[in-house]
Amino acid sequence: MSESPVPHEPPIYRRIADGLRSRILSGELRDGDRLPGENALMADHAIARATARQALAVLINEGLAVPKRGSGVYVRLFKPIRRHGSRRLAREQWGQGRSIWEADTRGRPFTVDEVEVAREEAPEEIAGVLESREVWVRRRRYSVDSRPVQLATSYFPARLVEGSAITAAEIGPGGVYARLSDLGLPPAHFTEEVRARMPRPRESVMLGLPGGTPVIVIDRTAYTAGGLPVELNEMVLDSAAYVLQYDFDA
Repeated sequence: MSESPVPHEPPIYRRIADGLRSRILSGELRDGDRLPGENALMADHAIARATARQALAVLINEGLAVPKRGSGVYVRLFKPIRRHGSRRLAREQWGQGRSIWEADTRGRPFTVDEVEVAREEAPEEIAGVLESREVWVRRRRYSVDSRPVQLATSYFPARLVEGSAITAAEIGPGGVYARLSDLGLPPAHFTEEVRARMPRPRESVMLGLPGGTPVIVIDRTAYTAGGLPVELNEMVLDSAAYVLQYDFDA
């Protein structure tokens, strides 16, 4: 009869990572705090540099820490944004001149930058959805609590929005849906498709993503009450920064 295997103690780098993780999740180490560096871990635990590096790598790979070249490794524990699919898109939100982001952030400061507006020829899949080869495109980046969390690219049929505020950098109160309403094209129905993938190089840079962090991609199409598609918005979200909430009746 064979003996039951005796559980092995985790390797030292795992035990160090477990200790640091506990300090992060307990709130002792907070978002933006610098973790003990390799030299400090070597001195505290009498370990080799490679072992200290392994311990920090565990937290980096889990998305709890991010390295900054020449500076060290820092805690990356962001309070997630709760994105409520229907509440943020309700007419009472944008129809009263409020940004749909106010429904997500609930008083947390947010900013929009890297805004680009251009008239372009639509990619084939975009043209098929919007029934328009020529589109106006709005690209921008959103940050919450000074951290980039989302990239968004909206496409509008050029024939519907030509010469309107949608083609300007400053969109005004209520955002694009309020401006579509000004044109007699208020959105009445939305469809969202959600998927996950690894980020492309530019997305990693723009969102400041540590290696191994996936993104959530949401494609939303807005339709008028008559079924006319008026916007297709592709959003790329830092997966570590979001909770997606959808409510359904049984």
